Amino acid sequence: MFSEADWIALRLTLQLAAIVTLLLLVLATPLAWWLARTRSWWSRPVAALVALPLVLPPTVLGFYLLVALGPEGPLGRITEALGLGLLPFTFPGLVVASLIYSLPFVVQPLRAAFEGIDEATLEEAAALGAGALDRFFSVVLPLSRHGIAAGGVLGFVHTIGEFGVVLMIGGSIPGETRVVSVQIYDHVEAFDYAQAHGLSALLLALSFGALLLLYTLNPRLRSV
Repeated sequence: MFSEADWIALRLTLQLAAIVTLLLLVLATPLAWWLARTRSWWSRPVAALVALPLVLPPTVLGFYLLVALGPEGPLGRITEALGLGLLPFTFPGLVVASLIYSLPFVVQPLRAAFEGIDEATLEEAAALGAGALDRFFSVVLPLSRHGIAAGGVLGFVHTIGEFGVVLMIGGSIPGETRVVSVQIYDHVEAFDYAQAHGLSALLLALSFGALLLLYTLNPRLRSV
């Protein structure tokens, strides 16, 4: 049913989602912990900046990323100076754009999980001689496993479904930047509704299955 180009786009999409999810869990965990624990005034603008992709049109975010990562942009000059070249219309460019666009979907459940940890639990661990890092890895992370799972699943499925941002920053280069959402758009433009329906149904089933698993494993989310 799927063409070779469809399978290539699907493989590229899953690869992108897996890489972005792993990087987001690494980057979002300390950020979410800081937002959950700090009393600094800076937490408000930082939290607003992190959540901006939730309300900003994807094409707007994609446009500014395209400018920033371009040859005249500040980030583009840095990547060129480091010998990395320009990131727009490359797979690494998709990774960077996806990290920014999916960041709030990972930070928010992690932050909620961290905020739900009883301070007395951490104080007891400290009284037993556990240092800050020891408390974080042996107490905080195990108690936050549901939030970590939620962030990972949401980050993964959100990355799979991206369209506006990846189209602006990556275009539609076969085997390089043409992900499934762009492939579906190309099928619709060509009036090939059967192929578009097949890929759309696959993404729908994949996203629904991932969320169903998340709600099954985490009863706290059932009331959301």
